Parts: sequence; C-alpha cells; structure tokens
Amino acid sequence: MNESFGTRLRARLDECGPLCVGIDPSPALLHAWGLDDSPAGLERFSRTVVETVGDVAALVKPQSAFYERWGSRGIAVLERTIADLREAGTLVILDVKRGDIDSTMAAYAEAYLDRGSPLAADAVTLSPYLGFGSLEGAIQSAMANDAGVFVLARTSNPEAAPLQRLVADQVLAGVAAANAGHEPLGPIGVVMGATLPELEHSLDDLNGPILAPGLGAQGASPADVARLFASVRHAVVPSVSRAVLADPKRLRSHTLYFRDECAAHLDAKIATQA
Repeated sequence: MNESFGTRLRARLDECGPLCVGIDPSPALLHAWGLDDSPAGLERFSRTVVETVGDVAALVKPQSAFYERWGSRGIAVLERTIADLREAGTLVILDVKRGDIDSTMAAYAEAYLDRGSPLAADAVTLSPYLGFGSLEGAIQSAMANDAGVFVLARTSNPEAAPLQRLVADQVLAGVAAANAGHEPLGPIGVVMGATLPELEHSLDDLNGPILAPGLGAQGASPADVARLFASVRHAVVPSVSRAVLADPKRLRSHTLYFRDECAAHLDAKIATQA
C-alpha cells in the first residue's frame, strides 16, 4: 500500500522545509524570460523551474489555466511537467480550483487524482461553492488514491473576503471531519491566504495542511505567515510564485531565501541543505 498524502507531505516538509513554489507561466513572465508566448516557451519555462527548484522545494504548484489556454499542446506540456516533477521527487499540487455537481466532480477526480491518469497529481485545489458535500467524490477519490485536496477557505485575493467570511467556518468544519483519525496529517487541506490581516478562524482541529498563498509579490512575508498560523505552524505551507519566478537567473537563490526564511520563522528544521 502506498503512503498517504499526509505522510508524504510531512516527510517532504521535514526534508526540504516549508515552501511551495508555483509555476505560473503567464505571457508577461514568458516575455520577461525572453521566451515566446507559445507551447515551446511554456515548456522551456516549466522545465527550467523543475530543474532549478525541484530538489529544494517541498512542493511545486503548476497553475493549470496557463497550460489549458494552449489546448492539447499546453495540456501535453502540463503532463510532461507533472512527470518531471515526480521524477525529481517533488510533490505536485495541481492548481485547478474545480468544483461542481457529483457526476462532474467524479470526472474531475478521475482526471487529476486517479493514479493512472497522465494528469494525476499528489493534490489538487478545489472550490466548495456548490456546497462542501459536492466535494465528497473528490475527497473519497483522493483517499483511495493516496492523494490530497486543498479546499478554498480564505484566499489571498481581497475581493473574496465578504463571501468567504460567510462560509469559511463551514468549510473548515467539513475538512476537520474528513481528516479525523488521520496521522500525521489528514489528506484534506485548506487554502488560507498569507495576506489576511487576521486569521478570524480557528484551525486547531483541522488536522490537515494549510496552503498559504500570497508570499512575496502579494505582500506577505515569512514573519506574517508565522504570526497568522502560530498555533498550526507545523502544518502550514507558504506558497510563492512571482517573487521567485521574476528572474530565471535568481530563481534558485530566491527560492532558497524564502524557504530558509519560512523555516526560521516557523521553527522548522530542514534535513537537507542546498
């Protein structure tokens, strides 16, 4: 039997430190790297990120939309990127933010969580706004395939705050129930923005990982992450994208900087140093 996602995640965080690096190959970033806005540029960008940070980032999070916009050619690049990340030993969070009715969610789960799928990731992001119960099929698929999901709770974009304040506690309660009894971490995580001024919600019973986007370009610092998530420091995974992707020549050094700063502020030890 394969190790659970929570077990693999805990081991990877302990080995490499608490950091997720996003792969967001927007047209602006491709041009900044001197690459064509094309499937070829997309592949060069993705391969460079994998080769440069795959051995030092605990997780890497490709944003599916930047691949999907190129149709089948972009999806082919995404498949290769996921395969390359797996070969590098990095855990893959596929950022897709899917959420739909039961039958459609089952199809999404088959695409992203089934071990035999070419798009199979270690975890995916999901949207709960058709009701937390609509995610049940994906949650069950994740558990059956030793994968994980991260459910949007309080994201880093400020326009989401009025709506998400209303439902975040329901999302957190559903995640906590799904994670009950799992060790060392449950497979169901949440997305909680590192840019939030205050947490406003208790995470003490979550028993799952917290993906915290907003580090760097969106304004959050490693100190902010440690302050917000003081009671669950062992489970938080800060996520950075543009702040490390802006300059390919400094991609590795910036990744190591954020990784080491996050580890220091979160009192996390790193087993392997680069």
